[in-house]
Amino acid sequence: MNISEFAVYAGVSKSAVSRYFNDGYLSDDKRELIEKAIAETGYSPGISARTSKNRVTKLVGVIIPKLSSESISRVVEGISEALSAEGYELLLVNTFNDCRKEISSLELFRNNRVDGVILLGTVFTDLHLSVLGKMHVPVVIAGQNVKGFNCVCHNDEGAAYALTKLMLEKGRKKPAMIGVTKDDRSAGLSRWNGFRRAVDEAGLDVPARFMETSRFDMDSGYEKAKFMLSGGHLPDCIFCATDSIAMGALLYCREAGIDVPKDMMIASVGDSKLGRAAFIPLTTAHLHYKTEGRDAAEMLLMALKRSDTVARTLELDYEIIERLSTETV
Repeated sequence: MNISEFAVYAGVSKSAVSRYFNDGYLSDDKRELIEKAIAETGYSPGISARTSKNRVTKLVGVIIPKLSSESISRVVEGISEALSAEGYELLLVNTFNDCRKEISSLELFRNNRVDGVILLGTVFTDLHLSVLGKMHVPVVIAGQNVKGFNCVCHNDEGAAYALTKLMLEKGRKKPAMIGVTKDDRSAGLSRWNGFRRAVDEAGLDVPARFMETSRFDMDSGYEKAKFMLSGGHLPDCIFCATDSIAMGALLYCREAGIDVPKDMMIASVGDSKLGRAAFIPLTTAHLHYKTEGRDAAEMLLMALKRSDTVARTLELDYEIIERLSTETV
């Protein structure tokens, strides 16, 4: 759909559409008509539809949840490499895992001159979707699969399923999981679903005590493992949503005298440096974070060159890496 076709659909003039996307003056009734049409069609102007006022800036806004994450660093590295090769610079915003900060950052880039936005989000609310639908520039979401938007994501459910199944096939019968909030559809809900699928296929029951929700850090993983393993009835394997959580569980097991992997197998997602160098190296799923960043940048560059608004989703696969934490003794 080009700008003329969109104007007809919205019931306004072509110049009104142009003023809307260039932040010019527009009456409230025309603005409402245009925003209603955007919500219904997903229309966003391509480079060819922009006016000289909205000239190419060679700037891309990148919104990240935190700076301290190894996985986020790898994603940003991939984004930077791909965009730098095409002469683009990054404007990086750290939201500190604050949804409100993500919204304000999207609004900032919506109202200022960047050519596009890459959002590394975790939890997507209705407000997120509303603001994303009003963006004047192409947006690519990295790490999550959000319907109706360009996305690069991972097969999180498959990775969780494969790791849980690996431990069950080694003879473990009492699986447990330390996951993260299901509001995070990738690291949370999808990995919970993968764990459940493997357990259900094995015909096993999992007590509520064996399913804990943690934050994304090692300290929280330690506390959740301590609670889970303080009772008389213990699991014999734990799948953790992230390597950081697994490191906390591993540390508690060492302090509590629980032998890993003899008495307790542990597996997780991330293939972090910390997990590789641990006193008991972690079995893990390697997700291609740098590739995610590079592919997200290339998807954005393609969106900048195209005039269509068809949303695309690219799902990356995983690699299972077996280490000592699931070794059969």
